[in-house]
Amino acid sequence: MHTSDHKSIKYSILDLAPVTEGSEASDSFRRTLELAQLAEELGYHRYWLAEHHNMPGVSSSATSLVIGHVAGGTSRIRVGSGGIMLPNHAPLAIAEQFGTLESLYPGRIDLGLGRAPGSDQPASRALRRGLTAGGQDFPELLSELRGYFDPSLGTAAPGVRAVPGEGLDIPIWLLGSSGFSAELAGQLGLPFSFASHFAPDYLLPALSLYRSSFKPSRHLDKPYAMVAINIVAADTERTAEWLATSQQLQFLNIIRGRTGKLQPPVDSMDGLLSPQEQAALSNTLRYSIVGTKEMIKQRLPEIQQATGADEFIISSQIFDHEARLNSFRLAAEAWSELQLSR
Repeated sequence: MHTSDHKSIKYSILDLAPVTEGSEASDSFRRTLELAQLAEELGYHRYWLAEHHNMPGVSSSATSLVIGHVAGGTSRIRVGSGGIMLPNHAPLAIAEQFGTLESLYPGRIDLGLGRAPGSDQPASRALRRGLTAGGQDFPELLSELRGYFDPSLGTAAPGVRAVPGEGLDIPIWLLGSSGFSAELAGQLGLPFSFASHFAPDYLLPALSLYRSSFKPSRHLDKPYAMVAINIVAADTERTAEWLATSQQLQFLNIIRGRTGKLQPPVDSMDGLLSPQEQAALSNTLRYSIVGTKEMIKQRLPEIQQATGADEFIISSQIFDHEARLNSFRLAAEAWSELQLSR
């Protein structure tokens, strides 16, 4: 069991920039900025966007550009990637992009890195061209990338400098849904974020591996773990459960190997999925809180105690934009009430 004071636990947002049925990417970017501005007002700590490709329901494929859009429309909240899928890119290009972002928005940019493709195989091939697939080269790519920011590491390509980028202190996070990045983050003394919002099975072993392999670095003197969870909150439990069906339908499509835009809620999931799919869905979404503010206040401390999380990052795939804003508003209220009750 882990305990940590709620006062010191930060809360953040992971936005998949959803494209809802009947809308376009341009609508999604407008809604993303509105959510980020509200998040800043409500005291959320950071706002991250994820790289996905070949998915009609996710518009943040050019992640660095959307980060710039959000950072430009806000003034205090940290903005970053959750994450950039490094094997899709030349490390120099990422160093330059994030060097540019940090130069434009100093002290506000995070670089979260993953080693999954963030896409299907055809899209991976289209993106990577001559790059190695599979993510086995992630440690080398990471080492090269870090060398562009900090030439003293001596790991950048010989004779190549990242301008802008070199000398900038941009926090690098490793993200993962398995033990690989957990152990690497620990060995390098970097902060670690686990994707328990869709891959809950390995959460506790990965956190344990991260903490046991942690070596202090100039970035961190002790482990810092962020845990991703889904929250769908509404004024009544029934409304929250109804809103949450959009997210369930999205995961059901993923289980079935389909993609599409985020669908409107349905009155019942009965008859839409087999018992096996229901079991898979329940397991995938077990780090989800669906309900009222009171339910968040009850469930969050339980998850925190089980994981020892230093920070939570909340994902919320809700079809209706106003309902989504309200869900994040309720989550923030729950948070501050939990803090006041300590």
